[in-house]
Amino acid sequence: MEKSTYTLVKQFNTLIALLFLAVVSLSAPSVAAETDAQTTAWKMINNGALIIDVRTPEEFHQGHLDNAVNIPYESISTEFTKRKIAKDQPVVVYCRSGRRSSIAQSSLIELGYSNIHNGGGYEQLAGQK
Repeated sequence: MEKSTYTLVKQFNTLIALLFLAVVSLSAPSVAAETDAQTTAWKMINNGALIIDVRTPEEFHQGHLDNAVNIPYESISTEFTKRKIAKDQPVVVYCRSGRRSSIAQSSLIELGYSNIHNGGGYEQLAGQK
């Protein structure tokens, strides 16, 4: 009886260790991907990309990247068409968390824009500068 309890405890500890490793390995790529997205965004910005903040005007006025233009994500398609922005113009879009900028990026790609990058969240992007 004592040996089977020892075996069960050992198997349980092994299972816990494997679960821990799985959780750690699954979370690492998202952090790496976020950092890569921000690094790419800054490379594009430093090379003259158009910077679009897709948050609300209120959020924009609370702080934004230098040279950013505020176009809320709901109106990005209309505004890009109205402003006749070239389809191959390098553009970095960002918001608070990356969700709205992802929607804006998809909208622009659907319109035929080919050089749109989602920079993710403002605070993370500004913090990497």
